[in-house]
This record gives sequence, C-alpha cells and structure tokens, in this order.
Amino acid sequence: MFDTILIANRGEIACRVMQTAQAMGVRCVAVYSDADAAAMHVAIADAAVHIGGSAPAESYLRGDAIIQAALDTGAQAIHPGYGFLSENPDFVEAVEKAGLVFIGPSARAIRAMGLKDAAKALMVEAGVPVVPGYHGADQDDDLLMQEAEKIGYPVLIKAVAGGGGKGMRQVDDAKGFKAALDSARSEARSAFGNADVLVEKFVAKPRHIEVQVFGDGKKAVHLFERDCSLQRRHQKVIEEAPAPGMTDEMRAAMGAAAVRAAEAIGYAGAGTVEFIVDASDGLRRDGFFFMEMNTRLQVEHPVTEAITGVDLVEWQLRVAAGESLPLHQQDLSIDGHAFEARLYAEDVPKGFLPATGTLTHLHFTDRTRADSGVRAGDTISPFYDPMIAKVIVHGPTRDVALARLRAALSGAQVAGTVTNLAFLGALAGHAGFAAGDVDTGLIARDIETLTDVPAVEPWHRALAGMAALGLMVPQAEAGFTLWRPLRRQVMLAQGGEDDLLKVRVMSPDRQLWSVGEVEVTAERRAGTWYLDGHVAPEVSMAGATVTVFDGYGMVFDVVDPLARAAGRSGDGNLIEAPMPGMVRLVEAQVGQKVAAGDRLAVLEAMKMEHSLLAERDGVVVEVLAAAGDQVEAGAALVRLEAEDDAAA
Repeated sequence: MFDTILIANRGEIACRVMQTAQAMGVRCVAVYSDADAAAMHVAIADAAVHIGGSAPAESYLRGDAIIQAALDTGAQAIHPGYGFLSENPDFVEAVEKAGLVFIGPSARAIRAMGLKDAAKALMVEAGVPVVPGYHGADQDDDLLMQEAEKIGYPVLIKAVAGGGGKGMRQVDDAKGFKAALDSARSEARSAFGNADVLVEKFVAKPRHIEVQVFGDGKKAVHLFERDCSLQRRHQKVIEEAPAPGMTDEMRAAMGAAAVRAAEAIGYAGAGTVEFIVDASDGLRRDGFFFMEMNTRLQVEHPVTEAITGVDLVEWQLRVAAGESLPLHQQDLSIDGHAFEARLYAEDVPKGFLPATGTLTHLHFTDRTRADSGVRAGDTISPFYDPMIAKVIVHGPTRDVALARLRAALSGAQVAGTVTNLAFLGALAGHAGFAAGDVDTGLIARDIETLTDVPAVEPWHRALAGMAALGLMVPQAEAGFTLWRPLRRQVMLAQGGEDDLLKVRVMSPDRQLWSVGEVEVTAERRAGTWYLDGHVAPEVSMAGATVTVFDGYGMVFDVVDPLARAAGRSGDGNLIEAPMPGMVRLVEAQVGQKVAAGDRLAVLEAMKMEHSLLAERDGVVVEVLAAAGDQVEAGAALVRLEAEDDAAA
C-alpha cells in the first residue's frame, strides 16, 4: 500500500478521497489554487501545495505543477478524483513517466472510451448492445441526413467528444435536421475543439441507467446499477440504486454487458458503463443500449457504496497498489435502497443560474450522509462547480429510503446563498418519482410545479422579526416592564416586498405580533417557542439577514430605514423620519450651509440611534422638529434648499 498519495482535485471529491485514504493510514497531499487557500480539502490534508491561480487552467489543469507537487512531497501515487484531469490520457502517461502511479485506468483504456463513435464500435465487437445509429468518420451533411432517414425520426445528434449534454440536439423530422446539425457542431467545436457528431435513434421514453464496474486490468466485476434518469438539461439531479422496476433477468444482462465492456479494454479501477434504456414498455433485457463509459469514479458513487457496503475509494487504492479485485462477483449483493441528491448554490427562479456567496450556516440531519467540500464560513467561488453537498440516504426499501430523503432535504439548513434545496424537495415529493415512473423528461414536463416557491406565512415573518429584534431569548429589560408591555417594530424585506412588523412583548414568554392585518401570538413553553401553534423552526441570523429553516429555508433581510430613505426618489431637500422614534438631537440650524453626508439630526428608534444625513449640498431653510419630540415615520424634520435658491 502507498505511504503518501496526492489528490489532484478540490472540493467534495478531494475530501471524500482523503476520508478513506487517511482512515487506511495513507498520508494525503492536497493541491490548491489562489481561491482555495483556505478551503476544506486543504485544511484536512496532511500537506498542501499551492499550484497557481484561481482559474482551473492556471491550477487544477496544470498537470506539470501537480506532478511536481507529488514528487516534492514524497507521494507515490496521484488520485485524480473526477473532472479536471481525471480522464486525460496524456496526464496519465505523464504521471507514469515521472515514476508515479495513476490511481485509475490506463491511458489506453481512457483513449478507447474517449470518443463516443470509436467506443461504440468497440462495444459492438465486444457484444455490447448499442443504440441504432451512424457512428462513422464521414461527416458530410448529406450523408448524415441520409443516415438519419435510415434510422428513422426522431433522432439524436451527439458530439463524439465530451459530455454533459453539450453538442446534443434532438431532431423530430427531416426539415429540422440541417439547423440542428449546425447548432450541435458549433457547440461541440466550442466546448471540445471537435465538431464531429454521431446520429442515433432517439428513445421515446428514455431512462438513464448505469452500471458500476471495477477491474484490476484483467478481470472485472459489476456492483449493480444506478438509475440517473432525473436530469435537467442532461445534468443529473437525483440518483438512486438499485433502479426501480429492475428485474433479475435484465440486471444480469446489463451487468454482464458492462463487464464485457470493461474487460474488452483491460480496465483497471472504478468505472461506469452508461446505458440508455427504452422504458416505453417496461424494462426488458433487449431494451438497453450502450451510451458511453466514464473512466473514473462517478459523482453518484455513494449510492452504490450504500447498497453494497463497498468503499470504492478503498478498492481504488488497493488495486492501484497492485492487489487483485477484493471480491468476486458472487460475493456481491444488494442491501436495501439508496438515493443521492445534488445540493447546489444556484438560483432556481432565474433558470438555475449558478450562485455564489459565503455560507453562514450549514447543517444536515443525523441520518444523512452529506459528502461536502465546504463548511460554514466558506465562500462558494465563481471559478468552480457550485456544489454544496451530496445528500445521501439509505433504507431497507425504496419507500423508506425516499421518506428518509424527503426528511433529509427538509431538515437541511443552508444560509448565505440561494440553493436548489426547495427544488430537490419538490422532486423528492413528486408522485411519479415516488411511484418509480421516471424518465429523463420528467423534470422538463413538470418544471413549473417543481419550481414553485414554498408559501411564507405570517408566523414565519413574526419568527424572523423575533430573531431580528433579539427576542428569541427575551430578557426583562428588553422585553417588558412591570407596568406595561414594550412595543417595538422592525421592517423586513422578503420576496420583493417590505413588511413593517410590530410587536407587543407581554412577558418573557409571550409576544403579540402584528403582521399586516394578521396578529400572531408567540408563546414559549418548556423552552420552546410556538407561533400560532407552530413549533418554531431553527433560525440563523448573519448580519442583516435572517434565515428561517422551514420550507427549505426562507430568507428575510432586515431593512435599514435610513438606507431605504436614502434610496427614495425626490430632490433630496426634505429630510424625513424613516421610522417612528424620538428625536434625540438636532444639529441643523436655519441658514446653515451643509454638504451631502453632513449629519443633521439623530433619531432614536428600535433601541438604536440613527443619524439622518443631508442627501445633497444646500442651505437649511427650516428645522421642523426639536430634541425630545416623538415623531411618526415620514415626519418632516429638516428642509434644505440649493444655495442659490436660498439666497434669492
């Protein structure tokens, strides 16, 4: 076994590899970019080496710098994780040339599966079923159109290089073929530097089912299948193992085909053989077709680990160190069911745009396996994939595992950035998904329902107000007096709307909130707050932002009335009270020349003092309030005029 390995990756997968390697007594070296200097994978490594700038091309794609870091730190092997250089055969050869071990397949195996057309030709030779289609080298437009006619519409145009849905177009009839071909080629050329395409039969009700394989360079085994049909724009969202509706006969056929594929290229290490399955008439052993092989550890490998009890990273290290396969096929079996949901920092209402932000709070339930590369306090960088965590659950049956997934998602607490958590929760609760009736088009068909925003109730707003005013643990002097309840108020912004909330604190254990026209009663019993009978969920407050952990996280911003007042339209001549309060001090005097930003008065409200500043240069022509005055929101306090106007 190796003494030291270097992980040529970052984030979640780097942390995942270290977890197993360090448990095996193997020393781990991390590499990091400028943006990742304080990252989690750096913090937990035994040693770390800086390899360049924040952009991947300046760091994690610099094979020479990574290899040198391995040599400098005494590493004997390099684990590539997934992405970046994990499927780059030139990097594999460079690693081996430097006298190091690449923890993964050979460069020859990676090249054999690197181009979809060549890989499919190889699979035909190995007796692996492939989707009917054209995979030839002749890329003449007319020929491709003729082949599409032979295959029969609808067809799928796919780039021969790369993946992730890029360079892929569905064509329903001949008249749309040329435009789709041009578009696919353009995208493929831009993404992969290779404009070649293949044309395949489009499967009407496709399911994406993949088989985990593991080889030692001579023999291979399969560790059963994963269903990855829940996809958005060809990107996986929730994966599960085993596949719902799978029969023993079809599982044996798919597993055998995947093993033939791996052994045909002398595969060593963890790999995944992906199949497209025609589910229009159920799962049939003659209804699956080879798509591609991923020659690396997959993002969704934890669901396979959950149902087999196998640590795939441990197997990777052992086989790379020269051991044979740890188990034979007959030794492997399925135990229960598992799901994985990919939690991302992304803005779902804005079309799932990747988001950034600093995580101010991150917590998962005890039953959840959460593979993550970030912690509270970490920043989601714009340079890399915005994954926060992989939420993984296991249960004795699919129904139990799905119930645990729903509980894990509803119990997850994330603050500091927008996420797809509510979308994942809606998907986990989808009736078709619950019934196992899944295909790759499910999300697109029901996208409006799946992206509905959970309703924010008045009691949620009241709870946010309690946090904003520090009333979750009230003290006598902050909450009430012996002769009357204390009245306070706070303005919150949520969902594009501002709400002025008012509260009467009746006692340390009872508060009456006015939320618009609705009154909410908050009572504390045995240390727990109840708002109109609802048990108060946990709340996080960071700066002026309150997150209520219900409905997958509801975010409220505490509005600074002064900042809001400064943003009002107008000529800036009239200085108004931004909220009810007492005028503590008036500094403005009639005839005084002032400059923008000068303090004119001080208002005391919400137990804080707020300075009221001149919004423009001018001359004070009226002072409309005096120290000690109690004023309402919007009350005029000082009026200015331009200097020329005042002189006239």
